[in-house]
Amino acid sequence: MNASRRQFFKALSAAGFWSGAKFPLDAADRPKKDMIVRSARPLDLEMPLDGFSTWITPVERFFVRSHMYIPKVDAATWRLKIEGEVETPLSLSLDDLKKLPRTELVSVLECAGNGRSFYEPGLIGMQWTHGAVGNGRWAGVRLADLLTKAGMKASAREILFNGADVPIGTMPDFVRTVPVGKSLDPNTLLAYEMNGEPLSEAHGFPLRAVVPGWAGDSWVKWLTNIEVRDKEFDGFFMKTAYRYPVRPVAPGAVVDPADLAPLEAIRPKSVIASPLAGARVGQGVPVTIRGAAWAGAAPVARVEVSTDSGRTWQNARLGSERARYGWRLFEHNWTPPGPGSYVLMSRTTDGSGATQPFAQDWNPSGYQWNVVHQVRVEVGSATAAPPPAPGTAKPEYPEKVKAACIGCHEADIIEGQRLTRAQWDREVTKMTGWGAKVAPADRDELLEFLARQFSTRR
Repeated sequence: MNASRRQFFKALSAAGFWSGAKFPLDAADRPKKDMIVRSARPLDLEMPLDGFSTWITPVERFFVRSHMYIPKVDAATWRLKIEGEVETPLSLSLDDLKKLPRTELVSVLECAGNGRSFYEPGLIGMQWTHGAVGNGRWAGVRLADLLTKAGMKASAREILFNGADVPIGTMPDFVRTVPVGKSLDPNTLLAYEMNGEPLSEAHGFPLRAVVPGWAGDSWVKWLTNIEVRDKEFDGFFMKTAYRYPVRPVAPGAVVDPADLAPLEAIRPKSVIASPLAGARVGQGVPVTIRGAAWAGAAPVARVEVSTDSGRTWQNARLGSERARYGWRLFEHNWTPPGPGSYVLMSRTTDGSGATQPFAQDWNPSGYQWNVVHQVRVEVGSATAAPPPAPGTAKPEYPEKVKAACIGCHEADIIEGQRLTRAQWDREVTKMTGWGAKVAPADRDELLEFLARQFSTRR
């Protein structure tokens, strides 16, 4: 993003013009065909289950997570600055980066909130099911090489990533840090290519961090600044967001920030892509159960499948394509022994022995869901499938609600939530702190509407 455009949007934010403002979507911001749209603005797209049937996820099928609007970046004037605890600050063009040794790797990228919609009680945030994840081929330069080139000092403690995306209203800037140890890992990259092509705008053009094995919050997009720091960064997206309890907590509990730690490695996980839940198969007809499995701290060691609700397990066959941080395709042949309802399950175990659980410890942000995946199928021709449930009618939004809640984003984000009044109260407090306009006299009316319309799973 050029400086004048970025300053223009920041001026709008400072003046409060984001409330109620709507801007036309650029091509990169428009929903992609066949993707599940969780938010049209800012753009958040989920991959359908059939995406777990290929080893490398095509760019057009790869999930998209955006906290803010996708920036327009001019590659000709763009520079990456490396500053802070270094002997020689750097300002590098895209051509400069491409002249350095190129490294390529395959890695899963998974949003920390993937699976949030399955938590009970419900939690604020993007209501992902299974598809906020993909397996990509990333190419660029090693972060360690750039830190060496800049002469990183012995005082360095962590590496800060900042991108060209502009906060909405008074929302905090999306800034993340990674410890020096992970930054020096030869697999940690600054990538300018995805699946053999330049990064698309939605995926971070011209440069993004690739932190394999770690959740997507560390994979900062549209990189413009890297700061080598000698002390811990205390920005919102490090000290408040993307943190996980260090010990189990009761569902619905308010957790002391001192008992939360930053998210790092993703957990072992698997998803059955076929057959789909509710599928009907013939009695005695062979079925191939297929899906994908991945892990973070250690590679996938095995995938097991159960066809009897978890009473017994068999090792699935793993695909021949593999990479340290990539996912493994798996399959298992099964012939239903008789008519009835069957629950198929899959679970992954990584090289450290960590495996998927049957129940998940609750956490206040809905991160790191990795419960054993379960798919119920029907065998035989017992009864016809029930007709689909009628769609939920869109609510009529009072003008005060529109003004307060549907300015910087579309209503789809709100309509995906299922929160208590107390949870909505906390969310409204946060959003007014970020610039949403809610008159004190209107607050109760707003909360009553939100709690009435969006408080239960629909």
